[in-house]
This record gives sequence, structure tokens and C-alpha cells, in this order.
Amino acid sequence: MKKINIWNEGSLMEGLTLEALKRPHASRPRNPIIADVCFKGGYIDAWGRGTIKIIDSCKAAELQEPEMKEQDGGFLLTIIKDILNADYLVRLGLNERQIKVVEYVKKNGKISNKEYQELTGMARMTATRDLTELVEKKILKSSKAKGAGAFYKF
Repeated sequence: MKKINIWNEGSLMEGLTLEALKRPHASRPRNPIIADVCFKGGYIDAWGRGTIKIIDSCKAAELQEPEMKEQDGGFLLTIIKDILNADYLVRLGLNERQIKVVEYVKKNGKISNKEYQELTGMARMTATRDLTELVEKKILKSSKAKGAGAFYKF
């Protein structure tokens, strides 16, 4: 999972909440002179739409909604690139076991056939079939090792 963090010093203006940033809201620039120059220069197309445009762009790219929070005397916006979310995996036609395993690999970095069997309760052949399908769909990559040392990762 990759992410981009954008942090800016200063808290939200009084009366503006994190939830308000997700819908049309009043814009109260911290520095109206700089904001006016940016607007006239074409860097701002409409007041109070920046965060909404970021959210809409993430949705259009099939990314989850960005995280926004006030932190360490500033405002932090985090865009997470994780297209391997449950909705996307279901659209690819993966079964519940495979989705569970993708989540496992996200957390642990890799999985072996034996770990797949233990995690899902499936027989070796079913695990092999499921893992092979994940490789064919280019979700996981197989290690060069074969047999007992083999594993699967992103």
C-alpha cells in the first residue's frame, strides 16, 4: 500500500470542520491576498472546492476517500493507493478465500501454500488452484523457489 501525505501548518479556520471539507463549504483563506492572486492566476477555479476535487479525483481513480485530520499544529491529507480493496477484488471475480489471503499478504508481505491452507482451511490442491489464479490475474507473484520454500507476494 502506497500513500502520499500532504501537510500544511495551521489548524482549520474557526467554524470549519473536517466533515464540512467533504461537501460544498464557505472558503475563508488564511491569506486572502495570496488566495486572490492564485484565483486570478487560474490556480483556483472556485472557492471552497479543493478538498472536494481531491475526494472526487480519488473516487474516479477507484481509490478510497483520502484521510483528513488535524495533526501536530497543521492539517494532514493522506491519499492512499490501495486498489486491492475488497470491492475491486470482488469485481475481479475473486472468492472470499482469495480476498482474505490478499488482505493477509498486505499485512504480512507474503504467504506460502501451507499458510494459505491454515488460513482458509482448504486442501493443498484448492490452495494451489486459488494461488495460481491470483498469479494469473497479476495480483500476486510467485517466488522463484519451488516446493516447500515457495511463497507468494505482491
